[in-house]
Amino acid sequence: MIIGIPKEIKTHEYRVGMTPSSVKELITHGHTVYIETQAGAGIGFQDQDYIQAGGQILSTPADIFAESEMIVKVKEPQASERLLLRENQILFTYLHLAPDPLQTNELIASKAIGIAYETVTDDAGRLPLLAPMSEVAGRMSIQAGAFALEKSRGGRGVLLGGVAGVEAANVVIIGGGVVGANAAQMAIGLNANVTIIDCDINVLRHLDAQFNGRVNTVYSTHDAIEKHVLDADLVIGGVLIAGAAAPKLVTKAMVKAMKAGAAIVDVAIDQGGCVETSHATTHDKPTYIVDDVVHYCVANMPGAVARTSTVALNNATLPYIIAIANKGYKQALLDDKHLCNGLNVYRGHITCQSVAQSLNLPYITPVQLLT
Repeated sequence: MIIGIPKEIKTHEYRVGMTPSSVKELITHGHTVYIETQAGAGIGFQDQDYIQAGGQILSTPADIFAESEMIVKVKEPQASERLLLRENQILFTYLHLAPDPLQTNELIASKAIGIAYETVTDDAGRLPLLAPMSEVAGRMSIQAGAFALEKSRGGRGVLLGGVAGVEAANVVIIGGGVVGANAAQMAIGLNANVTIIDCDINVLRHLDAQFNGRVNTVYSTHDAIEKHVLDADLVIGGVLIAGAAAPKLVTKAMVKAMKAGAAIVDVAIDQGGCVETSHATTHDKPTYIVDDVVHYCVANMPGAVARTSTVALNNATLPYIIAIANKGYKQALLDDKHLCNGLNVYRGHITCQSVAQSLNLPYITPVQLLT
């Protein structure tokens, strides 16, 4: 198979779909890999590194899309990239379609085959291709929140861990999944007071055991969220419903009643955000203020630590890339029900039920179309 790796064009996005090491692995399986020039240069992967791995360098994104049977990316295709997609071309990347009707409709119109990292599953019901970036984003959320709390950035002027004789900050994490657990780990390390809110009592039991009682675990209700958000210095939104738009658990009224200078880091912003006042920002201008509350809502948070993120992501995606390339997409999807769960768009049809429900579009099961 011919695989293409374009350079990411989202603002301050330096990750790349495949590392030179991953390219070399594909080459050993007999495949051809084209890489857009300077695709990995922002994180130290030079064209020569890819050439030494057996890849071939092409000059423009148009060349990459024209020559390749499968496009492997990191972020969802931007408008100019969607114009380059063609019928039956495989696109393997993060898509986050539920809050993005424009992208969804253009992918439908392209009749390409869109396999989304974020809805691929495993036997334990986890999301193995989302997990690496959720780990990064969860850990970064505390880092970002700490900066947002600084007075010069509009925050309360609070140090997360306090100092001797001064109270530590109250960090409230909504969602106890991968993002929440990693955010809690970082916040505990900084000696903050940490509360995790989740609607699954088993998740809360696991977190209580994992952190040896060093976090407060709270069952999620509207009342509980309101109570703890209003007392928070920093709120982390780590809610995820696979493939679907994030529920708005923190309302405008709650934000308005929060402490002046408190901060919100909405990690769920890729799926529309779990805070009613959230809207996507970029690394160029990561924060804005609503009702004296600093909002950090960067939609590609892991792009700020792009080298770590790229290697972590490639560790997870490479086996699936190899399977699709070796078997062809149809056989690979039929052989692996978990990879098949990643199929979101197939030749003009929506094949992910949560996306179809979120956007009120017709849904067809992947198996119906593949067989």
